[in-house]
Amino acid sequence: MGQGLSCRASHEHDFFRAVQAGDLESVEYMVESEPSMLHRTTVYERLSALHIAAANGRIEVLCKVLDRLAHPDLLNRHKQTPLMLAAMHGKISCVQKLIEAGANILMFDSLHGRTCLHYAAYYGHSECLQAILTAAQSTTVANSWGFARFVNVRDGNGATPLHLAARQRRPDCIHILLDNGALVCASTEGYGLPGSTPLHLAARGGCLDCVRELLAWGADRLQRDSSGRIPYDVALKRNHGACAALLNPSSAEPLVWPSPLKFISELNSDAKLLLERALMEANMARERNILKGTKYLLPSPSHSDEGTDDDISSDSETELCCICFDQVCTIEVQDCGHQMCAHCTLALCCHNKPNPVTACKPAPVCPFCRSNIARLVVVKAKDEEKDMENKSKFKRPRRSRNLSEGSSSFKGLSSAIGSFSKRGSDRLADETVDKP
Repeated sequence: MGQGLSCRASHEHDFFRAVQAGDLESVEYMVESEPSMLHRTTVYERLSALHIAAANGRIEVLCKVLDRLAHPDLLNRHKQTPLMLAAMHGKISCVQKLIEAGANILMFDSLHGRTCLHYAAYYGHSECLQAILTAAQSTTVANSWGFARFVNVRDGNGATPLHLAARQRRPDCIHILLDNGALVCASTEGYGLPGSTPLHLAARGGCLDCVRELLAWGADRLQRDSSGRIPYDVALKRNHGACAALLNPSSAEPLVWPSPLKFISELNSDAKLLLERALMEANMARERNILKGTKYLLPSPSHSDEGTDDDISSDSETELCCICFDQVCTIEVQDCGHQMCAHCTLALCCHNKPNPVTACKPAPVCPFCRSNIARLVVVKAKDEEKDMENKSKFKRPRRSRNLSEGSSSFKGLSSAIGSFSKRGSDRLADETVDKP
């Protein structure tokens, strides 16, 4: 009898080893000869073949096992599903396949009370994070829970995925979560220190990119944890000097992404990228001023973008922004057709920090015709005939442009972008910007 148990254990070990190695031929042979093998687990961790295949990224074996199982949500010793392990190890193909097979993205483990979204954020797997969020928008889970509730789901210690990403220095995951509605000022219960916000946790980790990202989405530098400390105090205690300088309440406020605006949430990817880059450049200029004269000063860019600007200015067919006369027009107001550069568009939308208590910030108006901005698009390339027609319609002499400065809205915009229109060496080249 003991010999029989030993042979069975050895057979199971060979099976799990074949799954881990991705040996599809051996797996198929063993399953055909003994179908019950798919329902067996390892002795201690209670890992099934599906868990092992998902954790090791063995997509072919995973597909073969899924074809023979009724459901993909098997549980191991800690009540973790294969989807959780795939998200934990960053196996994007396995994550996608499990979601396609109907894996439940709202299951919690018994170890920390975390979901697959927590695991993807904690371990910094941005592709897996995005795949799970995309699935949540198009499944019945989103209809039953609500997408916003899912993005801000808390684990057993009261931490949201954003808290975990901030503590573990995951700026890419922070950006994705904030872009999908994560609450930037939510407080924890027992994770870290009670009452910590994502900004407190980013200050504790000392990651400048995380601090930049959170500040750019409206994180409050004055919010206190349960011990009465603001993020600046946390950064000082941990000796993160550069983070402390940016978090100092006496330093200049960063420019904040205008997320409350409806037309900002509906931006296409190209327009959003242009505005995000403009926001990043403006805040990098703010950082240089704050860190000037300290050992934390950002290094000078190795490549300047002056040459690029000179080439653009010398091109007679290029439209310069009629507000700053410095940048090329890249953003167009769809209804009226007026064009601006990304920097001026961003200044028009978010030069004032949004109030989180306000339900909806009113849409700004076009500085040229004063019509409400409902949608922004990227300026499209034009052929020569359209260029000639548009020159006669929109391209006016500079004297006529200056007449627009009489309107109050134009003056307000001009003052708002005073720190925006930096020329020459004050601008960073795109390739030197440390994009979070």
